[in-house]
Formats: sequence, structure tokens, C-alpha cells
Amino acid sequence: MAILPILIAPDRRLKKVSTAVTAVDDDVRRLMEDMLETMYAAPGIGLSAPQVGRLQRVIVADVARHDEEPQPVRMANPEIIGTSDEMLTYDEGCLSLPEHYAEIDRPDRVRISYIDHSNCRREEDFHGIMATCLQHEIDHLDGILFVDHLSAVRRGIILRKLKKEKRARASKVGAHA
Repeated sequence: MAILPILIAPDRRLKKVSTAVTAVDDDVRRLMEDMLETMYAAPGIGLSAPQVGRLQRVIVADVARHDEEPQPVRMANPEIIGTSDEMLTYDEGCLSLPEHYAEIDRPDRVRISYIDHSNCRREEDFHGIMATCLQHEIDHLDGILFVDHLSAVRRGIILRKLKKEKRARASKVGAHA
């Protein structure tokens, strides 16, 4: 397994739509495991393939707390096929938008169809923080960031700060080269 570099917004690759996986083979399983290792190291609770520069419809998540046994979820081609009317507001963050958070409303329950790490088609219900996390990661597969759910003004402020931070990091690296 390997820890992969995470793309930081603004990065045009994060705005692209990912392509479907034809089958969960050894390469996709390796990607899923690398993504889990990357997510745990970051640390985070979810990660999508576009965030590590792979435009494939693959996501991983694990919302277990530090004192709980890990409960990783691996999905290829996830599709939300049902949602509840009840909404949940959660203060979302993102590994591709470090240090930035915003309250986002999403359905509290979702039913998702996906291909698991054994290449089996499944349908499963999720609720609470796992439902929020999976919706967030599925958004990534369609080139949608959590800030896209905010007002244009608030989104612009966050993206300008990230752009400024990115330039500052690049100039530090250039000064040390």
C-alpha cells in the first residue's frame, strides 16, 4: 500500500467528471487500499479517486472513531438511488480544502448502489454521518466540491484563500530549491 498525494483546490482536475470502472480488478482494489491508507494518514473520514488524481468512480470512507475498530467502506461506481426527506446539517470539511469547513444540508438517509471490493453489485442503506460522507465523496466523482453548495460569495472567499496558500507554498518550495 502507498500514501498518495492529495490534490488541493483550486485544481481543475477536481472539477472533472470521473469515468465508470468496468470491473473491480486488482488495480482498482490496490487503488482502494492506497486511498484508505492515504485517508487514514491525512487524517480524514472519506476520499475519492479524483482527489488523488485518478478520474475513476471510486470512493472509500470510514467514520469509526479513534477508539473503535476501523469499518472501511470501499465503493466503485456508487450511485444514490434513494434519499430520505429528513435532512442533516453537518460541518463538512475536505482533504482537498484543508482547514476550511462549512455547514451543509444533505439527506440524513441514502440508499446507494455500488460495486464492492470483491466486484459484487450491492445496494445498501446508510444514515447519519456515513450518509453525509458518502454523498460528499460521490459529489467529488461529478466534479462537485462541498463549497459548491455554498453561496458564490462564501465559495469565492474560501477558494481565494486556498489559491493564496497554494502560491505561498509554491514560493517556499521554489526558494528552497
